[in-house]
Amino acid sequence: MSNVQTERVLVVPTSLLHRLGYFQGFTRDVDRYWRELFHGGHTSYRPRSEMEQDPDFKQLIPYVIFRYTDADGGVSLFCYTRGKGQGEQRLHSKRSVGIGGHISADDAEECDPYEEGMRRELAEEVWIDTPYRAQCAGLINDDQTEVGRVHLGVVHLFDVDEPSVRPREAEIAEAGFVPVGELLADLDRFESWSRICLEALFGGKEPAIPNVK
Repeated sequence: MSNVQTERVLVVPTSLLHRLGYFQGFTRDVDRYWRELFHGGHTSYRPRSEMEQDPDFKQLIPYVIFRYTDADGGVSLFCYTRGKGQGEQRLHSKRSVGIGGHISADDAEECDPYEEGMRRELAEEVWIDTPYRAQCAGLINDDQTEVGRVHLGVVHLFDVDEPSVRPREAEIAEAGFVPVGELLADLDRFESWSRICLEALFGGKEPAIPNVK
């Protein structure tokens, strides 16, 4: 039996998102949602195999973007192509700038299951060979795609001192830091969450989120 069939993942009712303030795409207003999403008594762990097909619930997903700013102010992001061995089949072969995954019931034994789950996912997928500073940059909700209808993304920006992030697994292919301008010029190759983040955070429509010093 596959991990997807047996895993129980962290979810909130979709109705909660509508009550707190529905949005499509990206919002930087993390404070409006965070407390109720994670500390309002609305979370539960449910079978992932069921949740992947049930839009009445949103699976909470940390989505970490690694950003490197060089001495001249040039910004590059870690990006990669999703291999066919990764869990979400609907995203295979898509380019991505986000690292992360589901928060499992196994993480619930820790005092902060969300933080523990995010660190576990990072440790499973990449080597981070550089100091970094982390900040929560916003939330993603994309009800225009099959995958997005059952997930809610929490976007974290990790500002790295050096572009030294490497994949731990072969399914994170064609990986490396690429200038933001090149990524914005190639949006059609990216999964929807990455497109949303690239346009919202780096597309010039709003001021970019500054590095955390």
